[in-house]
Amino acid sequence: MKRGIAFVSVILLAVAGLWAQNTVSAYTTLEEPLAKALFETFQTETGITVNFVRLSGGEAVARMEAESANPQASIWVGGVGLDHITAKSKGLTTPYKSRAAANTDAQYRDPQDYWIGLYVGPLTFVTNLDRAKELGITPPKSWADLLKPEYKGRIRMANPNTSGTAYNVITTIRYVMGGDEQKTFDYLKKLDANIDQYTKSGSAPGKSVAIGEVPVGIGYAHDQVKLKAEGANVLITAPSDGSGYELASMSLIKGGKDAVNAKKLYDWVLTSKKAQELFTQWYLVLVAKGSPRHPSALSLTEIRTVKQDMAWDGDKVNKDRLLKRWNDEIGSLR
Repeated sequence: MKRGIAFVSVILLAVAGLWAQNTVSAYTTLEEPLAKALFETFQTETGITVNFVRLSGGEAVARMEAESANPQASIWVGGVGLDHITAKSKGLTTPYKSRAAANTDAQYRDPQDYWIGLYVGPLTFVTNLDRAKELGITPPKSWADLLKPEYKGRIRMANPNTSGTAYNVITTIRYVMGGDEQKTFDYLKKLDANIDQYTKSGSAPGKSVAIGEVPVGIGYAHDQVKLKAEGANVLITAPSDGSGYELASMSLIKGGKDAVNAKKLYDWVLTSKKAQELFTQWYLVLVAKGSPRHPSALSLTEIRTVKQDMAWDGDKVNKDRLLKRWNDEIGSLR
């Protein structure tokens, strides 16, 4: 009897072990429906289940930092590249040279292989044309336009503490202002007077604009193009005085318990044609060579961009300083 019980216990442990080997825990900053479709496709093709949590970029970095002694995820998929650079500078991620890395130009990946870029997307403004007509306002065409009195309380953007999109707004204004941080914060304080609220997620302002909750939002073009394609009566404009952009990326988390399956997922995201098709359906402009592109997607070549130094923007010291100043001079006064 004891021998039989022991045999059953061994079988159960073996089954549990096999089950554990076929899972991977992930954080993602992709939109939840896209993440769900992407990871379910991965499971169908590989048999590996992805247990994922959707977090904004700032939340992902904060969660990884809080869990650094006992990581609860092994891979981070999506999210503004500046946040991945910050995670690297905080020692939260680990290098991995994927066999598919060479298919991505060096400018779109970390020279030490801590992160790799997936897609690019410019910062743009989105205006609900029905609300704009009702309120008698015109869609903004520049960062300078956003300071006009007609937009008071009518603009929505994300909070830079939780959103990489919003932090990218700060760094973009810094470039527009020629690197002068005093002018940058003078601008941001004036902009604050026209902001109705700061959201947790970078894609949330566009969604609010699409349903007419607020007339103007700041975010990334691909999120806004998707809203327009779904029927929202919106106009998307790129700032004529220069737009920043994201390089959404992917990293392995240092000390992750599912490292083997995390690497399999990492490689699959970079090489799977089905993964590329899913990204393309969301109007994302992939950076890997030979990737497909949706005809409605807005690429960086179609707008005026600022000259970004992503390593400087994502550096922990610079980011901490800029966020502290935003909190001290703007966020804490709301």
